[in-house]
Amino acid sequence: MFVTTKAKVLIDNSGSYVEMPVLMSPSGVVGPLFHYCFNKIQEKSISWMKKTIFSVKLFFEYIQANPKETDSQIVFRNFSLRLYTGTFNNETGLDDSWLCWSARSPKNVKLIIANLSNFFDWINNEHPKTPVFNPRYSGSPYDQQLDKIAYLYRRSKAFLGHNWAANPTSTVGRKVRSRQAPKIENGEPPAFPEDRFEEFLFNGFKTRGRQNYRNMLITLLLHGAGFRASEPFHLYISDVHKDPINPLQAKVLIHHPMFGKPPKNDIPNNLNKAYNRKEYLSKNFGLLPRSEALGKNHSGWKGGMHDASYYKIAHWFTPQYGEYFLNIWYKYLEEVALFERNHPFAFINLSRAPLGAPYTLSQYNKAHAAACHRIGIPAGKQLGTTPHGHRHAYGRRLCAGGLSKDLIRRCMHHSSINSQDIYTRATTSETLKALSSAAKNIENSLTIITKS
Repeated sequence: MFVTTKAKVLIDNSGSYVEMPVLMSPSGVVGPLFHYCFNKIQEKSISWMKKTIFSVKLFFEYIQANPKETDSQIVFRNFSLRLYTGTFNNETGLDDSWLCWSARSPKNVKLIIANLSNFFDWINNEHPKTPVFNPRYSGSPYDQQLDKIAYLYRRSKAFLGHNWAANPTSTVGRKVRSRQAPKIENGEPPAFPEDRFEEFLFNGFKTRGRQNYRNMLITLLLHGAGFRASEPFHLYISDVHKDPINPLQAKVLIHHPMFGKPPKNDIPNNLNKAYNRKEYLSKNFGLLPRSEALGKNHSGWKGGMHDASYYKIAHWFTPQYGEYFLNIWYKYLEEVALFERNHPFAFINLSRAPLGAPYTLSQYNKAHAAACHRIGIPAGKQLGTTPHGHRHAYGRRLCAGGLSKDLIRRCMHHSSINSQDIYTRATTSETLKALSSAAKNIENSLTIITKS
């Protein structure tokens, strides 16, 4: 009944548009949710919009499956409970509501409820003086229902949220409390195993005796320079050069997908210095930045710290990874030269239609998993053998190399010095080794005291 899809939004007569996800009901686009996401479009990512829409979709589905319940506090409470427990009968394994929800983790539940809480707060802030509902409401029945839910939320203050503890100075407390999740150690840092990396790079991406240079290059950017998995998909052909300081290495600059500078040779003389990659893609190719595009060509951009011209430079560690990259890059360019491209992106489809089109993150994720299996290691997040595991390996390598926290922050392009902690925390084996060493130190000191 409720479907998430993408829409092109025109806001004036310029013909320019933005792409964004929307929630469709049987009556059309859910208006309040669309306006909420569009209002946040300059400060929030596509990923945030999708998560918010998904949260609202879940709540809509729940109230549609339970139409007889009219008490708002009970609806809010039961919705939260069903997120935790799922909707299947433990004895029969059936679900009479047909929601078919599996139980979710406390962390996931809190995120869903926080998204809904923020959305309902926004509706109430937009319409602070709405005490009752106009029977001649101009929106669809689903828009009206959503506004009514937000009104009931404001009135009862009963909805769960990740930070809805009662304020001791307030006379109004939350009548429904969030379930407290048990505190846990985050476990082993999921870093890609260093001792298998070169085998993975040179053998994992080899099929029928041929190496896939494109996937090798992307993997080197992740493992050897610590980029996030989505970032190489914003790279242009013109962003890679021979490093003038070390000609054996590649100098790679991954520019911000919107604000980065276009290739120098493609900047018209009559344009001002503010000309950026978003304008460049639009004027020359009719494309949106991949961080704004929806569908298979989307690739996120989390942010972090950029250099002055809105780019992130590859800090190779160890240096040989930069040398590998440059050698493989030249081989890859020979392949790219055989295809026509109507875009500037570096990584393209080489063997599947549409040939020459931008290569996608989802395609790479599948290729990465296949490369793992090809050399006999399982692919999994907790094992560090997904693409993001390479960034963890890079962070741990920097830490083991004795770099200061500020240098690690710079190499990993973090804006906060504390962001690296998740990448560099101790493993169980390191903890056991440190304890063993400490025990020996104590034993040695006791031996010295006894002898003296």
